[in-house]
Amino acid sequence: MKILVVTNLWPENGGYRGIFVREQVDALRALGLTVDVEVVAQSRGRADYLLAAGRVRRRVRDGGYDVVHIHYGLAALAARLAGTVPQVLTLHGSDVQVPWQARFTRLGAGRVAQRIYVSQRLADAAGEPDGLVIPGAVDFGLFTPIDRAAARERLGLDPDRPVALFGANPAQVAKRYDVFQRVLDRLRERGLPVAELVLAEPGQARADVPLKFAAADVLLFTSRQGHEGSPTVVKEATVMGLPVVTTDVGDVADILGPIRPSAVVPFPPGWGTEESVEHLVEALTEPAARILRDPVRSDGRDHNAWLAADRIAERIADVYRRVAAS
Repeated sequence: MKILVVTNLWPENGGYRGIFVREQVDALRALGLTVDVEVVAQSRGRADYLLAAGRVRRRVRDGGYDVVHIHYGLAALAARLAGTVPQVLTLHGSDVQVPWQARFTRLGAGRVAQRIYVSQRLADAAGEPDGLVIPGAVDFGLFTPIDRAAARERLGLDPDRPVALFGANPAQVAKRYDVFQRVLDRLRERGLPVAELVLAEPGQARADVPLKFAAADVLLFTSRQGHEGSPTVVKEATVMGLPVVTTDVGDVADILGPIRPSAVVPFPPGWGTEESVEHLVEALTEPAARILRDPVRSDGRDHNAWLAADRIAERIADVYRRVAAS
């Protein structure tokens, strides 16, 4: 089969935004599918959505594609000129949960033959509770457990100090680095000399990411409501055996449900006030402190084998075959 992927989620300039889409493309190619990619580049601004529509039209006209697979609702706008080729749309989070983005998603998705949601919560939010749910995958070959002491030595970290990992770029406002820092302050007040490790840094090689999972004692994921579908970093942490303490966003409750140790912390009532943030900080601090006082690896790798890239790619390929046949 020949597939055209249209996406505004794609790593640019050595970054990690959309790395999960690129890795899904790699997994589909490993199955023997021919997959081309048309990127709506964030670096080129909003005008590229209009320009990309013309590029998609030309590629579909000349490319002989069986299916166009769109990643993210806004990118569907660029695929509206894809003609009669069947379209699949994967929805990732903010494209459903942020009102202005949801409006554009509905506008662009009129001709889509199959929607895929990366979590059940997202399908529910879209008003399609029986919709098809296929989460993003994890590269089990890349994310293989590494000795903690060896990882810390390579990263220049104190071998004995507890380490909490922030699973994003601190500049991403929705990830709430401020909440992460407040939790670390609380942990230090409790006598835990916790060190901070940041997962996403400029110029960092992808191969260095598993090292950070191996070196840390806990992933503290503090993302805010309404901006997550199926957080890749949480799934990667489980596969690396790293305990996770997280706010209740996306599908984290499903991903972490059977895994120990881990904790999913609900948002308090009246979220957004300083009082509610304070309650959240305290609620995150408690399980993080328990894990850091007696650090062990989690059993996440065994529980989440179903997230392996080849398995998820097979499910996506099945969707392509069904849509193309119809």
